[in-house]
Amino acid sequence: MWNKWLACLLVLALSLPAAACDASGVTESKPSQQMIPYTVEVVAQELDVPWEMDFADDGRIFFTERPGRVRVIQAGRLLPEPLISFPAPFISEGEGGLLGLVLDPEFAQNHYLYVYHTYKEGQNVYNRVLRLRENNNQAKIDKVLFDKIPGSAIHNGGRIKIGPDQRLYITTGDARKPELAQDRTSLAGKILRINLDGTIPADNPFPASPVYSLGHRNPQGIAWNPQTRILYSSEHGQSAHDEINRIEPGANYGWPVIQGDQQRAGMKAPILQSGEITWAPSGMTFVSKGPWAGQLLVANLRGEQMQRVTIDPSEPDTVREATASFQQEYGRLRNVVEAADGSLYLLTNNRDSRGEPREGDDKIIRLVPRQP
Repeated sequence: MWNKWLACLLVLALSLPAAACDASGVTESKPSQQMIPYTVEVVAQELDVPWEMDFADDGRIFFTERPGRVRVIQAGRLLPEPLISFPAPFISEGEGGLLGLVLDPEFAQNHYLYVYHTYKEGQNVYNRVLRLRENNNQAKIDKVLFDKIPGSAIHNGGRIKIGPDQRLYITTGDARKPELAQDRTSLAGKILRINLDGTIPADNPFPASPVYSLGHRNPQGIAWNPQTRILYSSEHGQSAHDEINRIEPGANYGWPVIQGDQQRAGMKAPILQSGEITWAPSGMTFVSKGPWAGQLLVANLRGEQMQRVTIDPSEPDTVREATASFQQEYGRLRNVVEAADGSLYLLTNNRDSRGEPREGDDKIIRLVPRQP
């Protein structure tokens, strides 16, 4: 089975002519750009490694730039001054920096937003979650919400999202120490779950612990299926073997004991993995409306593509189709986000020291559903 599956993925990785392969019910295909049912427009350009974005009800778009700035797009215009900039001991080395961002569900009333960033304390590198308070397109740190997540030049995780249960979920990498991913007392290599005030939910799987799942190498994307409310994540594997996982409370996803399609009792295998091909999956979203409604979209960095994954609604561990879109079209894609109107936003990361910057990079690109 896996030989057929890997052959399908090889078609995508090498950008060979469009093809369809069937490996135990999973179809792989590469559509032409003409088949994309969206029009494309550039919302902002000449950015410095944009990492995450979120939308306010008043129409403003907030996004992070990894070197340490939160920026705002208002009425279609990128404001010249950042919402906030982070000075030393904030660090932006390697994969570290200002990463995740999410607005509070009551942002219109309390003006809270949450960010995840890397910092240095003595010789140690950590990550933490801050709560900011915004006023007239300026923000100040309101509270250190969660601190001392192990960090490094690589493997910092960094995605934060508020789930349908109104809890804050935080993805953390193994901080270049794989053994920490299996250590339940460590915050590294985990998906964490906390209340919006920084306390630990009473219904977390491990008493008095923020750990929601463990055994992760470097998860950089999380999204909930809006119909089933099931949580999924994307994860960077070691030398390929990238993963899409269905996340269950208290579950162990195996790193560094297993990866890819390897099996071990008490550890969960991914619902989709890249085999010997590297996707470098990062941000992801389920589409709730428009031409791609119901599909899971996953931004790929090294893969320079966006994956469209169809998960069987009655079998949440079963992938029915995985399609690569925008291969080499925009370079490295850090994130894909859906707005309330059904538009999709792509964030490029060609200026992150691993890409090849193109004219206007980095960019925020909007996909607007075509009118029928």
